[in-house]
Amino acid sequence: MAFTLAPLPYAFDALEPHIDARTMEIHHDKHHAAYTNNLNGAIAGTDLENLTIEEILVKGFDKMPVRNNGGGFYNHNLFWEIMTPGGSNVPTGALATAIDEAFGSFDKFKEEFAKAGATRFGSGWAWLCVHKGGKVEVCSTANQDVPLMPGIGCGGFPILGMDVWEHAYYLHYQNRRPDYITAFFNVINWDIVGEKYNANK
Repeated sequence: MAFTLAPLPYAFDALEPHIDARTMEIHHDKHHAAYTNNLNGAIAGTDLENLTIEEILVKGFDKMPVRNNGGGFYNHNLFWEIMTPGGSNVPTGALATAIDEAFGSFDKFKEEFAKAGATRFGSGWAWLCVHKGGKVEVCSTANQDVPLMPGIGCGGFPILGMDVWEHAYYLHYQNRRPDYITAFFNVINWDIVGEKYNANK
């Protein structure tokens, strides 16, 4: 089963001024496309070929081409989706309650999430994950690792991911990763994140 690169679900400039159109175009059409193509090449003719991407991340995580490109494929699919323009700018319902219980307030969550992204050395991701039962946690992973992979110190099901690889922000923000992180909070669609929370708690 070959994986395909889904079209970006909105225009390249839809997230401006927070994330610029040129960055979105290169990020999706070049970086995400490369992860997709390389994943297909890495699993072709192996016992991973007919599995879902989630199964591949668990069973093939010890094979670096699969780990890196499978993670890149999965992570970016989530990234584009949770940044969909429009929707709620703050969490509501059960997710809002879970965030308040875990962090004390939405503002405290934002501080923890921003810290996870800002302190990730080199390239990686910051995550909000949900565990069975509804508890949420913030964590970060290196490179294209995914919380679904075993033994990486970041568990649960990812419902919000922030890319802190330089290719996600460097054209517009250069070395100012904290500015990009601040801007990222302006483009999260908490309706979608909330749906993912409800489906996986």
